[in-house]
Formats: sequence, structure tokens, C-alpha cells
Amino acid sequence: MFAAAVLFILTHVALLTGVTTPEKFYFDEVHYVPAARQMLEPVMREPMLNPMHPPLGKQLIALSIRSLGDTPLGWRYPGVVFGSLAIVAVYLCGLALFAAHGPAIAASLLVFFNQMLFVQSRIAMLDIFGLTFSLFAIAAFIHGFRRERPHVWFALAGICLGLSAACKWSGLFVLAVCIVIIAAIRLLQSWRAEFADASAEDWYRPDRWPGFKAWHFAACFIMIPAAVYLATFIPLYGFSIPDIWEAQRRIFSDNTTTAIAGHTYMSSWPSWPFLVRPVWYLFDKVGEDHIAAVVFLGNPVILWPALAAVAICLRDWVVTRRADAFLILAFYFGPYLAWALLPRTLGFIYYYLPAATTASFALVYALRRGSTPAWLLWASVAIGFAGFAAMLPISAAFIGTSMATFNRLMIFQNWI
Repeated sequence: MFAAAVLFILTHVALLTGVTTPEKFYFDEVHYVPAARQMLEPVMREPMLNPMHPPLGKQLIALSIRSLGDTPLGWRYPGVVFGSLAIVAVYLCGLALFAAHGPAIAASLLVFFNQMLFVQSRIAMLDIFGLTFSLFAIAAFIHGFRRERPHVWFALAGICLGLSAACKWSGLFVLAVCIVIIAAIRLLQSWRAEFADASAEDWYRPDRWPGFKAWHFAACFIMIPAAVYLATFIPLYGFSIPDIWEAQRRIFSDNTTTAIAGHTYMSSWPSWPFLVRPVWYLFDKVGEDHIAAVVFLGNPVILWPALAAVAICLRDWVVTRRADAFLILAFYFGPYLAWALLPRTLGFIYYYLPAATTASFALVYALRRGSTPAWLLWASVAIGFAGFAAMLPISAAFIGTSMATFNRLMIFQNWI
């Protein structure tokens, strides 16, 4: 696809520019890069570094270090590649949802300009890997959802979901959404439920996926993801079942404990859509009145209007039962509200990244419905770009900014 290739190249160039600044570790790179280095040692020494997450994301960083050297470029280049692929995946999701290139491109641009993906793609952390695999899974799932025979698409989704979970367990949230959607539809079909004024655009239809059996479901959304996920542990543990099982126990223990000390930038999940508390990945004074800074905040001129767009999707799903509105809501609320169920006291706004990404689909949906003029969607993209450009001095460390500009950008005290 020509459009997907162009999006990848342009995103890759934008993300790669200045990615080696700073030349030191910043924020959670202090955890993940040493863990990746450890994987390159001839014999894995004890204790294992960063055992609280599965290995795939760290393996990707390790592969880059081996190929490009133990330098800032080697640490961060995988994020650049996966951030570029994430934009392609957004485009594919947009094609599946809106069946048109224009809205799919608009969604991709809104995701890039929302600032979150830009920042997360330029740091050696694990979140961008899980997000990218999840977005490809969502694209495959939506393509399958609209077909009479979804088997191949759902199997592809299962592969991507296994890879996402192998980067971070938060990838399981999207898997859970897919399982709940299929289970809900099959439950209604078992009750022989029908809408009196049924339409081809309904999210539920009694005749959806007639040849998709229970064992197909189990294969696509249980066995395939599990096999892919577990395969990523083989380079570390071989085929030792006790060692692989112990690794899962440790991940579960470390990710469900509530005995975690507070953090300067911690925030609670209800606050994330409102961009109340950002995370400052970097804040270095490099001159008398000059700073190099990287903040994970999100673009308010995109993400705040997106909340109204989510409400419009909710209204349309309830009133008209539209499948596209339903799918947008499912992949927005699922990865977001899952955090409300976890027994963790420590949370950060970058956990909102998957939901913030799918929120762009809601914005495109809302700006295309009814007789809304087409220019309004592209005006929204242009406004998003303006907000992104304004935030760029505190999104890319190589640009830097003055304290006066920093103070102007800090609209709220909570942002500091």
C-alpha cells in the first residue's frame, strides 16, 4: 500500500531526528537498557534485571544494541521503528473502520500529533512495542469482524496479541476485549435475540460468523496467543517448564503488588483522559535560561475534543447500534478501564497511551457523521498539528527551550 509506505517513511524520519539526545539514560531507560544488555551476555547472570515484564521488548532492544552498538541510537532505534509501524497500524485500523483512505490517513495524523506516541517512540521503554502489536491486532480483528469467515483475520489478531503480551502484560487488555466481544455476540445468538428494525450496520446480527466454531475461537484467542507468548521465553529458559512457570509467577507477583512507594509523577486512572498529571521523562538545565525537556502529556487540542467524540460514539451505539461506533468504544474503554480493576497503587498517564490512540478513531468518526462538512476533519488535523508544534520544545530534547517558553506552556500548576 502506497499510503502506508509513505506514512511509515515520513514517521520514521520524524521520529529518528534528534533521537540520540540526550546521550545518557533518561527515565525508565535505566531499567530496560541494562536488562537488554544482560540478555547479550554469553551466560545469563543472576539476579535477572527487570523480571517484572516479559522478555520480547527487551529482546528487541538487545538486538538493536548488538546491531547498532551500545549507544543512544542502539537503545532507542527499535522504538522509532515500532512507532512508525504503529502509525501504519492506525492507518489499517482506519481503513477497516471507515472503508476510505482519507479518514484512515486523518486518524494516523491525529495519533502522531497527539504527542504521546511521538514521545514514547523516542525512548527505550517497552510500551511502544506492546501498543504497536495491539494496533495490528485491532486492525486484523476489525477486518475479521466484518467478514462472514473471520478465521484468518482472527488468527492474525491472536498472533499479534501474543506478541503484545510478550512485551507487557497490559497487552492482555486488548485480548480480553476481543474475547468479550465474541462471547457477547455468541451469547445473544444462543438466546436467538433479534433487533426489530435490524440493519446490516448493527454491531450484533443473529447470522454473524456462521462457520466460526467454539474450537476456532479457542485456537485464535487462547492457544495461538499463548503459544506465541510462551515462545518468547525459550531464548532465555530453553524448554524448561519450571523456569518458564517461575517467570510467570514473578511477573504476576511484581505487577499485582500494592506495596509500592509513591512516585513524583504518579496519577490515578480517572484523571488520565483529562491530562491532569503528566510525566516529565527529562528536565535538564543546559544553560543560564535554557532547558532540555521531554514530557509525556498528550495534545490537549486533540485529546480533550476526543472525549466529546467518545460520547457521540456512545450515543450512536445506544441509539443506532452502529458496529463502527461499538468497536471504537470497545477498544477505547477496554484498555483504559482495565486499569481500574488492577490492585496497583502506582499509575502513570502513559498507561493511557492505547486508549488515547484509539480515541483518535472516535474523533474521526464524530467529524464524519451525518452532513458534517469534510473540511472540518482536516481542520481538526491542522489544529492538532498546531498544538503538536507548540509542544515540540518540551517533547524533543534536542530542540530545547527557554524557561519563558516553558512557563507559557505550563497552563496548569499540575503540569509542572
